[in-house]
Amino acid sequence: MNIKEAKEEIKHTLLAYNRKDAAGRYTFPRLRQRPILLMGPPGIGKTAIMEQVAEECGAGLVAYTITHHTRQSAVGLPRIVTRCYNGKEISITEYTLSEIIASVYDCMERTGKKEGILFIDEINCVSETLAPAMLQFLQCKTFGSHKIPEGWLIVAAGNPPEYNKSVREFDVVTMDRVKKIQVEPDFDAWREYAYAKGVHPAVISYLNTRPANFYKMESTVDGKNFATPRGWEDLSRLIRVYEKLEKTVDKDVVVQYIQHPQIARDFASYLELFYKYRTDYQIDEVLSGHIDDILVKKAAHASFDEKLSVTGLLLSRLNKVFGNVQEEEEKLASIFDILKEAKEPLMGAQKEQPLVYLEDVKNRFQSDSLAKKKAGLLSREDLHHDQQVLDTLEKYVMDLKKENVQDGQSAFSLLRGWFNAEKEEYDNGFDKAAKQLEYAFDFMESAFAGGQELVVFITELNTSSPAVAFLQEYSCERYYRYNKELLFRENTRDILERIRQLG
Repeated sequence: MNIKEAKEEIKHTLLAYNRKDAAGRYTFPRLRQRPILLMGPPGIGKTAIMEQVAEECGAGLVAYTITHHTRQSAVGLPRIVTRCYNGKEISITEYTLSEIIASVYDCMERTGKKEGILFIDEINCVSETLAPAMLQFLQCKTFGSHKIPEGWLIVAAGNPPEYNKSVREFDVVTMDRVKKIQVEPDFDAWREYAYAKGVHPAVISYLNTRPANFYKMESTVDGKNFATPRGWEDLSRLIRVYEKLEKTVDKDVVVQYIQHPQIARDFASYLELFYKYRTDYQIDEVLSGHIDDILVKKAAHASFDEKLSVTGLLLSRLNKVFGNVQEEEEKLASIFDILKEAKEPLMGAQKEQPLVYLEDVKNRFQSDSLAKKKAGLLSREDLHHDQQVLDTLEKYVMDLKKENVQDGQSAFSLLRGWFNAEKEEYDNGFDKAAKQLEYAFDFMESAFAGGQELVVFITELNTSSPAVAFLQEYSCERYYRYNKELLFRENTRDILERIRQLG
């Protein structure tokens, strides 16, 4: 299965194992809770989906690599210390396998989450002397006398032997005690993730034209040449930073991340063309409704790679616009909830108290956000959202100070007016985004009428989470019409393929 399917399966397993009855007892027998063994090539995203599952399920996450452990660490030779968990003193050995159990309890205390995932990476690279300890761990969820708490799912990950010389095969006894999930590279699944994470459009459009280069592992006389999803994502981050620094990303830089010389050279050349297309086709002008007939003709007669690059540039700009709309909507929703809760106490505030109360609301929000950040409960997107909300509350406080409001009713009236002004600004931004989408369709229809580029355009809109969220709010007639046609084509193709197979 692909990495997206694996993620969903892990989520379902976590929910199944942690299901409780009316009395609050776990219904799935602990001894029958098979650990998950996630097997797949390196760089495919195994670690990343653990973070996503934990975040989406509201569960804790402890990640560990045990390749450095030995038989000595299994028996706890380095150092014995005493720690207090749940009011009980427990002796553990630091730099030993029991340290892993201690990390679980540390996570529970730090985050307040009693359920979670214990992720053990590179489990099939442990030394042979540790094999009995690993078998005990997988079968009984213990290291020696140290038990993993109830509610914690064990997920172990490893690489197939062809990718790692240190790997050894698990025997049948061990494999018969795990739930094995085999993960294979899948560009379509990764592309959806890439849009959500804002991977650079040059990377996405390049891989759209050359999906075979998404994941490649080759053995040569000089060693391994490879390109991985992890490499593409990390390269994307570097490209964005280099753009801000006005630095050039050439082949020598690309090959540091995409360690396949041929693919690195190819992408470096493509990146140069991508920047040229971005300048030539004036994407911002197109999305403003200024569609030049000369550019339309140029696009219509361009090579297929160039056409896809232009399509990718349009999609990238639209996704940024859609993402900004979504961020603003989520911020306003949070501000609305805060003001709704604050309305009654604020309206009843005595002389000079409205400002004090609003400052207290802001400070409590800030404290809650910092506590969640410290506990590792906030994603990068969550942190950005909280900062936007905090900045808005801070602005409200400063504006109230300027107005020198004395009573609660006047204060709330001002707050409501400021919020409504922001809501109006959001509505204008939404309408602008809708127009930009329509202008994009105007250009696509003028340049690529009836071509595969429109199919790609619709497919990518369906893949992008910001675009999907926007299109749920905005009824775009052409999007729905083309999407219907696309579904019809796909269904027809599937039917013809089945007929062909039947002979």
